[in-house]
Amino acid sequence: MKHVLRLLGIVLLGILSGPVYGQDKIPLLISGRKQTSLSGRVQNGVTYVDLQKTARSLGLNVELFARSKQAKLTARGFYAILTAPLREFIVNAKSAKLTEPVQIDGSKILVPVEFFLLPEVQKAVGKEISFSDGKLQAERRFNLERTDNGVTATENRLVFQPRGQVTWSSQAPNPHTVEVVFPNVTIKRDENFRFKTDFISSVAIRQDRADAKMKVILGKRGSYWTMEEVDGKIYFRVGAGKLAPIPSAIPVQTTPVAAETNTAASTNVSPDEIEEMSAEETPVTAISAAVSPTGPTMQAAAPATVMKPGPAVAMSSAHKKMRIVVDPGHGGKDPGALRSRVREKDLNLAVGKELYKLLKKGNFEVKITRDNDTFIPLSERSKLSNNFKADLFVSVHTNSSKNRNANGFEVYFRSEKATDKEAAETAALENEAMQYEEVHYNFVDALLQSLAKNEYINESSKLAGYVRNEVYKQPGIGISVNKNSSVRQANFYVLKGVQSPAILVEMGYISSSKDRGRLTQSKVQKNMAQGIYNGIYNYAKNEGWLQ
Repeated sequence: MKHVLRLLGIVLLGILSGPVYGQDKIPLLISGRKQTSLSGRVQNGVTYVDLQKTARSLGLNVELFARSKQAKLTARGFYAILTAPLREFIVNAKSAKLTEPVQIDGSKILVPVEFFLLPEVQKAVGKEISFSDGKLQAERRFNLERTDNGVTATENRLVFQPRGQVTWSSQAPNPHTVEVVFPNVTIKRDENFRFKTDFISSVAIRQDRADAKMKVILGKRGSYWTMEEVDGKIYFRVGAGKLAPIPSAIPVQTTPVAAETNTAASTNVSPDEIEEMSAEETPVTAISAAVSPTGPTMQAAAPATVMKPGPAVAMSSAHKKMRIVVDPGHGGKDPGALRSRVREKDLNLAVGKELYKLLKKGNFEVKITRDNDTFIPLSERSKLSNNFKADLFVSVHTNSSKNRNANGFEVYFRSEKATDKEAAETAALENEAMQYEEVHYNFVDALLQSLAKNEYINESSKLAGYVRNEVYKQPGIGISVNKNSSVRQANFYVLKGVQSPAILVEMGYISSSKDRGRLTQSKVQKNMAQGIYNGIYNYAKNEGWLQ
């Protein structure tokens, strides 16, 4: 008995001394329909949700880095970096702070639900997101919402709340149907429902490209209808005869419908008896009336545009000699790709050191990020380059693929949009180095990196072309170079913060027995470095750095 009491005491002490939370399932509703249940918890009054599942359900891309306890969320024109157990995070180049820190729960990253209510997140997913009554809800970015139904013995009404000025046109194609078009308006939600009354039989509301459209099937006694705006709300009303005005009403349109003879007594029906229908029960037919978009409406946020290469950037003249950083990829606890006891980090270092020697002899000012088997975080590599005020940054790597037939030399410059799926996979492979970064993301560095513009994209692609051409011509390498497809682009983190033209060389595929066999030879390594050097030299000469 004493043992039992002692055990209970230990458990109780653990409960009282730890955070107060309860595991929960949080529904995610999109346009009013349940999409999934999110893992979550309520801790000290703050609701947390599964970051990865929530983000992907809303249409965001997610990358998790287990060792650094980080997550990166991206969409067109948007990115965010969150780290456990910090409150601080980066969103679209700005540092921000949550009320409570990000947390780890087993294999999941949990984030306060407030993160998904940020305007930047809502704009990125193109939806308005709210959290209430334990539910996370996402709706399209709208400027017209049906807010209420009114049902009495003398009339039925639909109530709409516009955001800004909204116009409409309407017609009655037959005595039993009314069709309304709201031009250049986005309705909050498509709806199909049935009224159990003699005035309105059913209603269907839908978004049709730029316009919102409503179709109302009138009931047996629905012989008169109006559309009017009163005190900032829009009312669609149906009755058996002319309807008394709503106080302060300003009638916009009043259209009588030919009455259908019916002497049945009216029925007083409560709003709870309105029945929702599926789209199949009441199909919405096309509206044939021509509609002229009139009146201002609330504009949805414009989609982010893909950055295109800008004009070439003049090279810095602050120093006479061109400054170059050579960056042998991976190192230390990060081996890079592995095949048959060959480690990518060793091949990168061997060629990087040879390139460093050639550049020193060529009268360039040169720094190398590592000259031994040392681990260096990706952000530190770009910081070293920027502190050196480098004019060029060259990162040396060896590729890998699940496809055993993949082979050949490639050279990349950074772009948010990859050339193709294979280029994106290459970037993802190299970006995995972040998992070895045990320190939390330096938010000052992240801010600087995110502010780095694409102004160097033209020069980077030009440098890549020079390097590709010279490696192609360099004898003694024996690794194929496709002149039509070997200059590529993808989103490499190591290049992102570099404030100069920057390229990432993939010397060949370690997963290819032929490429691997060549790259392990000292002679080939020297020839590869010579080819890269020749490309850099020709670029510098053509840009006026060398006389």
